[in-house]
Amino acid sequence: MLELILCSLLTVFPDYLYRRYAQGKRFGKEITLFSVWYELRWGITACVMLTVALITVIFYFHPSTTSATLYYRTVPIVPETIGRVSQVHADFSAPVKQGDVLFKLDSAKQEAALETARRKIAEIDAALVAAQADVLKADAQIQEAKSSLQQASDELDVKRDLQKRNPGIVPQRDIEKLDVILTGRQGTLDAVTASKQSVMARVNSLLPAEKASAQAALAEAQVDLDKTSIRAGVAGRVEQFTLRPGDVVNPMMRSAGVLIPEGAGRRALAAGFGQIEAQVMKVGMVAEATCISKPWTVIPMVITSVQDYIAAGQFRGGEQLLEAQQTLRPGSILVFMEPIYQGGLEGVTPGSSCIANAYTSNHDVIAAKETGTSKRIWLHAVDAVGIVHAMLLRIQALLLPVKTLVMSGH
Repeated sequence: MLELILCSLLTVFPDYLYRRYAQGKRFGKEITLFSVWYELRWGITACVMLTVALITVIFYFHPSTTSATLYYRTVPIVPETIGRVSQVHADFSAPVKQGDVLFKLDSAKQEAALETARRKIAEIDAALVAAQADVLKADAQIQEAKSSLQQASDELDVKRDLQKRNPGIVPQRDIEKLDVILTGRQGTLDAVTASKQSVMARVNSLLPAEKASAQAALAEAQVDLDKTSIRAGVAGRVEQFTLRPGDVVNPMMRSAGVLIPEGAGRRALAAGFGQIEAQVMKVGMVAEATCISKPWTVIPMVITSVQDYIAAGQFRGGEQLLEAQQTLRPGSILVFMEPIYQGGLEGVTPGSSCIANAYTSNHDVIAAKETGTSKRIWLHAVDAVGIVHAMLLRIQALLLPVKTLVMSGH
């Protein structure tokens, strides 16, 4: 409508002035409702053509959309294990800090496993003390076996020496008996030495390995116990948290609640523009937005990202061929806008619906020396008509509360 009024001021109105004052025709006499088309045909035709051209230029180079939203990500509150709720520490809607306990599951089984692991470590420590005592015992046995071996060896050497000096003074039977005793005591020494080595292997290798395994089992049991306390992964706010003691939670079926991270939906505005704007939408374009949750306010923004893919064209490979006619609605070009000034989105509720305009700027092209005069005039006109869309956005910002509260039957 605004474009039509502006175009009529440049076409129909001058045509009327010419016929009224130059040709002397009067409205209501020569110019009537029935003769308007004939009398003002040139102005009306030019007005229609100029209006269509102006609307085309405005909406192509300065696109607008009503599909703009402050999207925000939610974090599902999901336990890692199935269990029955024993305690709930969060309200239906409440702020939480990172690490705060939201609720606890029944942990009797995990506590028993943790206590078993602790007892196992204590048992291994006791076995280690006993093994160290066995090492001392083995040392004493080795010393005793060495003494006995030395005694038998000395006695055998004495009798052999006597036998050499005076053959027949020592019976051969006694020497053979001492030789057997010496061999037996050497075997005893070897046995107690091997026993000590076995005890040392148990002290130095087996028991430490068993203790390390028991400590790992203790750590695992502690992790399982910690999993029964479900904590907030990030700072934010829990909403619609209806979990109560006695409820059974299953991570495979549904989440226990929703956590909205702090600052979610307050950084960027996501807007979907028509596919025809694919060649126009560029990173760095200046934009404006007005949101229904903050009426009568126009927020200056800048485009920070333009998605290279249209979501309507995606498909998942499967057992069926792609049927193009199943795509009933054309997708949109998704762009992300951030406020130019810090705190520009303060007061705008995350998830709010907004209206957004983006404005093409050809300043660099106009300033370039190689740009021709006619092209400069055209680009100046393109940039100038953006003010029409800016006026339309402000009119929408003024009428949006009225439209919402009055026209929608609120």
